Amino acid sequence: MRTGKLGLMTAAVTVVCAVTVLAAPGTAFADPGPTPSPGTPGTPSASPAPAAMPGKDLEAVRKKLDRLYRAAASATDEYNAAEEKADRQSAEIVELAKKIVKGQEKLDGLKDRAGAAARSQYRTGGLPDEAKLLLSDDPADFLDGTGRVMQGQRATKGLLGEMTRTQQDLKAYAADASAQFQKLEANRKAKATAQKKIEKQIAAAEKLEADLAQEEKERLARLEREAQARAQTAWLDSGILKDLDAEATERGRKAVEYATAQVGKPYQWGAEGPKAYDCSGLTSQAWVSAGQPIPRTSQEQWKQLTRVDVEDMRPGDLIIYFDDASHVGMYVGGGSVVHAPRPGRSITIAGAGSMPILGVVRPDTGTTPSR
Repeated sequence: MRTGKLGLMTAAVTVVCAVTVLAAPGTAFADPGPTPSPGTPGTPSASPAPAAMPGKDLEAVRKKLDRLYRAAASATDEYNAAEEKADRQSAEIVELAKKIVKGQEKLDGLKDRAGAAARSQYRTGGLPDEAKLLLSDDPADFLDGTGRVMQGQRATKGLLGEMTRTQQDLKAYAADASAQFQKLEANRKAKATAQKKIEKQIAAAEKLEADLAQEEKERLARLEREAQARAQTAWLDSGILKDLDAEATERGRKAVEYATAQVGKPYQWGAEGPKAYDCSGLTSQAWVSAGQPIPRTSQEQWKQLTRVDVEDMRPGDLIIYFDDASHVGMYVGGGSVVHAPRPGRSITIAGAGSMPILGVVRPDTGTTPSR
């Protein structure tokens, strides 16, 4: 193997190995388990909590926790989006590396053919075919030789053209690989930034809850349930479910079956199962299991999937929550949704109207509901 080919093969293998390391999932879905620092902004002091906290103050704590976890959810969407882009770019770099190796092998073969032609000419005395024709005494040989010369000229021209195109392809592949590496690095930095945001918000929320006495934690949980119940009651009282009787499609039914089978498993940011999920990890994997891949993040689900009116939704549709589309659940019928709420909570069935609804999207628009 020539030095040039060996060098390119080595470079290509290095590209593939580097991409494999960059794309390794070892830490992508690991539980951050953050440990808050005493000076974390927005984190209450470490002084002992009072024996009892007035109801009004505890309601303020509930609202602050909600804000912190919502901020963490938004950052989780940023993290998941960067992760998805990095995965795509890694795959593209691997394919470019393969093309570079094949292109170099092709170029080496073309160079071998050109070298063989040059050596043949050297062995015959270095005379070009045109000169040999002029020295021929036989007209038949002359005419036959003229054809060979023209064929040789066309072959040589074609060979040089193919070598040039191959070299241009290799240059383009190298430029594409370099551009993809830059994008990959940018998304790795975006992931790291989003991870810090997530850890900061979750650490502040966990610290806030940890400072509460056990009685206050129980009261806080009740306040949370009551707030969700009030929101759900208001949603139902609006008459939204009056004419909502659409049944699920076959794929929608499979997606619902998958999602509801995960009830009780823990929320974990960045996770797509099978042991834990974040909100969009649950909905995307549920639809993958039904044979319908959808975008990974709640924000992209909101942007890319077909939107339907709340009054027209059916089981399997996705309900997008909050103005920033930072949360998603799957409608299961009867005014309920299955979702992965937040860190510290498990996948559960809840009232579809227990959180502010941004809108509804449908993954399987091309099918007719089963009756």
